[in-house]
Amino acid sequence: MGTRGHRGDGLIRLVLAPSIWATHFLACYAAVAIVCAKVAGRTGTIAGARPWLLGLTAIALAAIGWIGLQGWRAHRHGGGRLPHDEDTPADRRRFLGLATFLLATLSAVAIAYTTLAIVLAGSCR
Repeated sequence: MGTRGHRGDGLIRLVLAPSIWATHFLACYAAVAIVCAKVAGRTGTIAGARPWLLGLTAIALAAIGWIGLQGWRAHRHGGGRLPHDEDTPADRRRFLGLATFLLATLSAVAIAYTTLAIVLAGSCR
């Protein structure tokens, strides 16, 4: 996609990292709820689901890392100077790149907190 992509590419990339985080959050908590309700029971553990959830976390973090890198490259293209306050296509592209990078970083931190709950939770209680 790079800097010569379609007009909406920057906006799609902007919302992609938070969408991955939301999907990861929903999938992790739904999986734990299903394991506790159907498989482990009220006093069981989530140990059987933990490797799958950690694998999902690794995939989500890799995808968010790639999105963040693309955003950083778009921001740095043309010098990456701040502020991006001129009404030019290049400044808009750099601004969207910086916003994408920052949202990807925030999404990665949110995934880390979600995963922390999975790692530290020992039982279904």
